[in-house]
Amino acid sequence: MGASELAAFAALFAEESRAAMLLALLDGRAWTAGELARHARVAPSTATEHLGKLVAGGVLTEERQGRHRYVRLAGPGIAHLVEELAARAGPGADEAPRSLAAVNAGRAMARGRTCYDHLAGRLGIAVTDALTARGLLRQDTGFALTDRGLAWFSDLGIPLVRKGRRPLARGCLDWTERRPHLAGTAGAALCAHALDSGWCVRIGSGRAVKVTPAGERALWRELGIEAGAVR
Repeated sequence: MGASELAAFAALFAEESRAAMLLALLDGRAWTAGELARHARVAPSTATEHLGKLVAGGVLTEERQGRHRYVRLAGPGIAHLVEELAARAGPGADEAPRSLAAVNAGRAMARGRTCYDHLAGRLGIAVTDALTARGLLRQDTGFALTDRGLAWFSDLGIPLVRKGRRPLARGCLDWTERRPHLAGTAGAALCAHALDSGWCVRIGSGRAVKVTPAGERALWRELGIEAGAVR
């Protein structure tokens, strides 16, 4: 990739409406153009134009079902890039919540959320720290599961099926905590297990999640995480 190609790719992220759509797509779901238009507060025709650029640039993939067109992030690598850009951008002075509902939503996202397909927010950091403290995860030379970590996943019945070039474990810079949380195949598998086993439940239709009482007990039993750290 040359300088002109890099500049063109970076420009795909450098527009506020497109950025809003990419942040919404971090929930890992496929969205319609109409849904994204409403989320970004732009006209449907404008959203369609933006989405066309993102698809052509390889940032999004699209699929059609009947008359409906759905788009999603092109893969975990793109999700990782969007999350890291958000973390490095920092909070904007003009983005203070303007209502109680917005304040509560922001708090829920900071407490726990999904980042594409893995756990983020204070919950994601607590899990990452606990895995590291127990010698299941190493962070000294990049993220890597130890032999004990691999055995821990196996004992819990969490399969670690690698797909393509996706690393088994990688750090993803958390945009609210400004520290890396566990991503990669292991992060995705642990998030799926937490949701499927009822450790966590989604709040509404967004990315926010909360830990259930059963989840608090499981996180204490398996990782020594105190309930107060994830509430």
